[in-house]
Amino acid sequence: MSTTDVATLAITFTEDQLDPFVTHMPTRRRLTGPGLPGDSALLTFAAPRTGGLHTQARATDGGAGLAEGLRDRLVIGELSAPAGMPVESILLDGGTGEISTAYLFELLGDRPLAPSLEALVRFAAVTEELADLRGQFASFAGRHGSKAAAEASRQLLALFEEGTDGEVPPYWKAAALIRPLSLATGPGTSGGLTLDVPARLLDEEFGLGRVVRFEDVDFPPTLTHEPTRRFLRETGLPEDTVLFQLDTEVPLQTQAEYAADDRCGTDSFFELPARADHLIRLGHLVEDNSLVVDGATGEVLNWSEPEAKLYPLNTDVSTLAFTLWLHHRERTIDEALSHELTTRAYDQLAATMLQVLSSVDPTAITTHADWHYWTEAFRDEAGGVL
Repeated sequence: MSTTDVATLAITFTEDQLDPFVTHMPTRRRLTGPGLPGDSALLTFAAPRTGGLHTQARATDGGAGLAEGLRDRLVIGELSAPAGMPVESILLDGGTGEISTAYLFELLGDRPLAPSLEALVRFAAVTEELADLRGQFASFAGRHGSKAAAEASRQLLALFEEGTDGEVPPYWKAAALIRPLSLATGPGTSGGLTLDVPARLLDEEFGLGRVVRFEDVDFPPTLTHEPTRRFLRETGLPEDTVLFQLDTEVPLQTQAEYAADDRCGTDSFFELPARADHLIRLGHLVEDNSLVVDGATGEVLNWSEPEAKLYPLNTDVSTLAFTLWLHHRERTIDEALSHELTTRAYDQLAATMLQVLSSVDPTAITTHADWHYWTEAFRDEAGGVL
């Protein structure tokens, strides 16, 4: 068994506990000295804390089908993942000290994570400094906008490149390119919405003329939530994205009005949600889903027509706009990298995207809904929306 320092929660081992698994001397010194750090938002080392060091072969009940090079890798932890996503194990090569990740029961091989335990701990620490805007990222406290996000991204990527000869593993490259995007918008201070989304942020991302702004005449009388009305007038929403198409051919309709027009002259049945005359349809999500906003509260919801059910989608139109912006920005970044992230580490990219989104809009993790449109869309590798 490993020993745990109560004050620091560090997990350390004796020399005997490392035999015969770990022969790499720098790794032995790390594990017998500072040890493995306590759990963080990115990593957990629960496996050695509760059961000591064990090989991947032991973790998979003998490792039948595992490549020979993976059988003796030591399972030392796991990457944190959003609820519903499979958990990826962190593996240590006891002979070289290199760190990789793998899904234990899928037998698909491993992927590089860090050249050493020292690097792994450092990478996780600076990423958390970014999230908390402290340490090397303290200067970003109170700064927001695309320039701040780009500067933080360059700084984090440079920190990852130290000691990796510039070959940053996909997990950390996704962290450097995606996690700083949460700085693009600031907290809403006076507008009554969650975020302050500058109109220019959407214009720069989607292009002039592709962001629609409404007039009061476009709003149904039941859209009484003034912060939502103001946002749609002054900031607007992109007209057309991969996942969302805004209704622009007619003034915004309530869900009841939309259903009446859509089924006019047919016998097709269309079940309506409660208070359908207070739900304003903003547009269309793929697979027969409507995006609606509650006219009284400003909450953004997903109406699934096949299920005839409402699901929470975003806190309000400001976090909806950020979600659409985040998705478009990620696709632009990955295209510039010749789709390196989506081809080498789609699952890790999806987890990073969902963690960034939940840090800005926790709808997916704070409601009791058993389904969330953005969560399902982002992690659907077959659908390829990232």
